[in-house]
Amino acid sequence: MKITLTIFAFFAGWALFVMAGNSWATLAVAPLLGMMFTQLGFIGHDAGHNQVFGTRRRNRLLGLTVGNVLIGLSFGWWVPKHNAHHAHPNEMGRDPDIGEGVALASSDAPGNGRGPLASWLARWQAPLFFPLMLMRSSGMHVLGIQRLVRRRDHASAVEASLLMLHAALYLTVVLWVLSPLKALAFVAVQQAVFSLYLGISFAPNHKGMPIIESAAAAGFARRQVVTARNIRGGRFTTFMLGGLNYQIEHHLFPSMPRPNLRRVQGLVRHFCTATDLGYSEEGFVESFRQIIHHLSEAGAAASRHPD
Repeated sequence: MKITLTIFAFFAGWALFVMAGNSWATLAVAPLLGMMFTQLGFIGHDAGHNQVFGTRRRNRLLGLTVGNVLIGLSFGWWVPKHNAHHAHPNEMGRDPDIGEGVALASSDAPGNGRGPLASWLARWQAPLFFPLMLMRSSGMHVLGIQRLVRRRDHASAVEASLLMLHAALYLTVVLWVLSPLKALAFVAVQQAVFSLYLGISFAPNHKGMPIIESAAAAGFARRQVVTARNIRGGRFTTFMLGGLNYQIEHHLFPSMPRPNLRRVQGLVRHFCTATDLGYSEEGFVESFRQIIHHLSEAGAAASRHPD
């Protein structure tokens, strides 16, 4: 039902876009479609973890449909990247979510020694956090395409074909309805909302949480729990964050279907507190206060110790 309603809302958004016609009013539809892209991304996330169907093949077909065809992101690139994150959360040199952005740099590694631009970004990562988040989807598009170009196998050819299908359909509809200037504005707003919504949904999960120097220093449960942060809230929070608000439960049981995460929360919380693992759970706003505070400290450390 969740998948059906989400895809229905996605196409309903495009129907509103066509009904608005060649008008600046279509910019009011752009945020809705940006949000639907992210909601579809949550379904792709669940499919990548084999949460939805009983077989990998069916989950992959769902992931390719919502990822490559509907939102234009490479499912085949994202799955191994995200699996690496789950295997090594917040581990320096192993978690790709740290390695691909200086905004995740720890205060112990200012700038990460990657040149003047990286050092400058490291110093200003706190004020640049939200502006850079607006470009998140663009970076994901580029990284996915780069991987497909490098691999050049049958699976990559299939994915590339699906991505080209998405681009052809997306641009055809937008340019068929809108003039070039309005089309450019629409795409910019829609992709910015997609990027921001995606970013603020994933950011509270691990940013500002402890950095692990080596997985050998911690067992599986400790590694998954101490690096994750839950977001407090009810069903609306779960809907808006795609179930990522139960991040600790998700990291301990990544293939558990999203609706079951809230059902095991009490058991997991009790286990974590009983075994002195800790259990970080904050409100949505407080989580970002902690993130910005952490990034500010990391930026100050980078300013004191420039490369």
